[in-house]
Amino acid sequence: MEDRQTVFRLLRDVVGAVLLAVFVIVFVYRPVKVEGTSMMPNLDDEERIFINQFTYRFGISDIKRGDTIVFWYPNDPSKSYIKRVIALPGERVSIDDGEVYINRRPLPEPYLPDDYRDHSSMEPSYVPPNSYFVLGDHRASSNDSRVWGSVPRNLIFGKAVFAYWPVDKLGSLR
Repeated sequence: MEDRQTVFRLLRDVVGAVLLAVFVIVFVYRPVKVEGTSMMPNLDDEERIFINQFTYRFGISDIKRGDTIVFWYPNDPSKSYIKRVIALPGERVSIDDGEVYINRRPLPEPYLPDDYRDHSSMEPSYVPPNSYFVLGDHRASSNDSRVWGSVPRNLIFGKAVFAYWPVDKLGSLR
C-alpha cells in the first residue's frame, strides 16, 4: 500500500510539473530563434532566446525605449522580427550621419559599438500614436523602421529577456 502511495505522489508531482512547464512556455515565455545579423553584436544569427509574451499583453510592463521586442512584420504578418525600440508614440525621430535624435536630442546608445553604426541619415518623422520606431543594432544590415515605418502596438507580442543557446551567451538580455 505504501509503495502505491509513493508512486501516486511521484506521478502527481511529475504531471503537475509538466503542466506548469507547458503553461509557462505557452502563456508566459516562448523560445525564439534569432534569424539574421541585424541585432549583432547583442544577438547573433541562430541564437536561441526566450521572450516574455505576458508582460506587454496584460499591461504588466510598458514598452520602453531600449527594449528588444519581437513583433509581426508590418508588411507580412506571417513573419516575425526582433528589433530594439528607439522612439515611443508621439516622439520625433531623426538620424543624421548615423546619430539618432529623439525630439532633437541625441540618443545615447551604449549597446551599440562603433563598428555596428552606419552613416545613414533620415529626415525627421513623428511616431504615430500606439506605434514604435525600431532599429536593429547592426545598422548597416538591418531592415527596420527606417525602411517600412513604425510598428503598430498590436503587432508587438514579446520582449526578449533571456538567451539560452549557445551556452556562452547564456544569461539575461538587457
